[in-house]
Amino acid sequence: MAKQIRYLILSIIHVFIYSYALNAQIDTKSFLKYQLSIPKVSKAWAKYNDSAKNEFAKSKIDYPPYEIYLRAFKAQNELELWARNNDTAEYTLIKTLRVCAICGVLGPKRARGDNQIPEGFYFIEEYNPKSEFYLSLRINYPNFIDKKVSASKELGGDIYIHGGCVTIGCMPMTDEGIQELYVICLNAKSKGQNNIPVHIFPTKFTKNGMNYLKREYGKDKEKIQFWNDLKVSYDYFEKHHKLLPLCYTIDGRYLN
Repeated sequence: MAKQIRYLILSIIHVFIYSYALNAQIDTKSFLKYQLSIPKVSKAWAKYNDSAKNEFAKSKIDYPPYEIYLRAFKAQNELELWARNNDTAEYTLIKTLRVCAICGVLGPKRARGDNQIPEGFYFIEEYNPKSEFYLSLRINYPNFIDKKVSASKELGGDIYIHGGCVTIGCMPMTDEGIQELYVICLNAKSKGQNNIPVHIFPTKFTKNGMNYLKREYGKDKEKIQFWNDLKVSYDYFEKHHKLLPLCYTIDGRYLN
């Protein structure tokens, strides 16, 4: 009897896993089909999909990519695109894209209307093919850290990587830039990557970068502590080209 029950439980688990995987596959196909039904997306796909495939091939990375990672630096107006072929591989830098406009000062976003671009660890949660800024990718701001440490009850939202070249807290890439990035992200999602990480830093945490932050913002202990927390993950990635697991402390700090 015990063996029969165990077999039944295992069978139910296998059916659940198979059904989940099948539904996820169907949902992914439906998602991509819908996206490509929008003229702006199909135009971007036709223009950039083959050239993106060639760029990935030069770096010996599969396309559609198994997994991509976006890393942005506000002070440098840069967004890096990294990719890898499996869970254990190191990430490879595919290219660096230019963020064409920045607003606010260095430091995290803490309230609606502060015109700050967020800093911290996020992921893409929405693909908007009908954006007013051509195409757009929304990140999951505010995250747990933002909600925990902000003194404001109004944190704002709708933070996107988008087309055009204006911003009050987003990262604009120009229409050309967002077309290419949007297509690559669609490909990653179609391959099964539901949460594409987007890490946003104030600057590159090199020796010169840290000296600049301490010189310009040294009196702001909260910012310095926040940046030191981010730097642990930055340093790890610089050394290993892999991401640390994302963890939080109960009081609202990144735990590394």
